[in-house]
Amino acid sequence: MRRGRLIVVSGPSGAGKSTLIREALEAVPELAYSVSATTRRPREGEVDGRDYVFLSREEFEKWIQEGRFLEWAEYSGNLYGTPEQRVDELLRSGQSVILEIELQGARLVRKNRPDAVMVFVRAPSLEETRKRLRGRATEDEETLEARMSTAVQEVAARDEFDREVVNGDREQAREDMMRTMRDIIEGGAEDDKRA
Repeated sequence: MRRGRLIVVSGPSGAGKSTLIREALEAVPELAYSVSATTRRPREGEVDGRDYVFLSREEFEKWIQEGRFLEWAEYSGNLYGTPEQRVDELLRSGQSVILEIELQGARLVRKNRPDAVMVFVRAPSLEETRKRLRGRATEDEETLEARMSTAVQEVAARDEFDREVVNGDREQAREDMMRTMRDIIEGGAEDDKRA
């Protein structure tokens, strides 16, 4: 059985990563999603174990000490990490695994797993990113500004990624994401850096 591919999807908050990943998971049966762990509080409608593994800071720090994360990072005052055991189980079973993680974590995965394929998702502009974050109405103004500051740094690092999907037109972005996932799984032209 062929081992699955490790796929890292990153990009600024508000880029539409979660929606594109969810659609790719529905359309491409060879894909599996690795649920991240976090210390942030659940948003309305989020379910523990499905959207995230919600941990206290104390529990998360214990997992770090036990070496249970492929990567972890602090982002906007909360800890986020990828439990390594589940990722390896899925890859060995032949599934390709999507990790949705922020830039710092993506860099750690690239360092620890150089075979990972890195995909950057972004809105067509920073102005659009701000509009989407405001439209969510899940953050206060201070948190929104912190996310925008981080978004500027993340967009500046997009050349570190193997592929890029620009999420402007929803249907086009969906098609680009599907094509990108299928190319990666099938071992397609990995130096084709832009979807």
